[in-house]
Amino acid sequence: MLMSVMPLTLLGLVLGLLLGIASRVLKVERSHLVEEIEQLLPGTQCGQCGNPSCAAAAQAVAVGELSANFCPPGGRSVAEAIAEKLGIALDLNGIVDEGPKVARINESLCIGCTRCFKVCPTDAILGTAKHMHVVFSDACTACGKCESVCPTECIQLESVQPTLQTWVWSQPAL
Repeated sequence: MLMSVMPLTLLGLVLGLLLGIASRVLKVERSHLVEEIEQLLPGTQCGQCGNPSCAAAAQAVAVGELSANFCPPGGRSVAEAIAEKLGIALDLNGIVDEGPKVARINESLCIGCTRCFKVCPTDAILGTAKHMHVVFSDACTACGKCESVCPTECIQLESVQPTLQTWVWSQPAL
């Protein structure tokens, strides 16, 4: 038994050492600005900005390919923070902050086609073929991808009603 354990242990140690060395030698340096912009983003990975991830969007805005108001889930506050970080002027006239939204499924219209949960980037929709689907509100980013692929139009994006835990007194306009 010792003869079978020793070679595997030795192999694991050698491969682990090689992976450790490779991770240090082949490390790709990222800009600190990109990392800071990525920290400002909501991290939903929804793709509404046209990029596959928030990291790719942060890279694009840092090199000037995207404007500072590219993130719909982030809204006005994220756009202002990114513009301040980059030191650029920002036109906020086109941004309408509608507040948080979540997808809702009309149960009487749902046919269980499974198209919605196949496109959901956060796996917020659960269901099986020919059965009704449900949306987990905590995981939904309101990206609208499910709404656009639904053949029966049973999915709608609705505003989240504030509860005692989420209600915030709005700041008065100065």
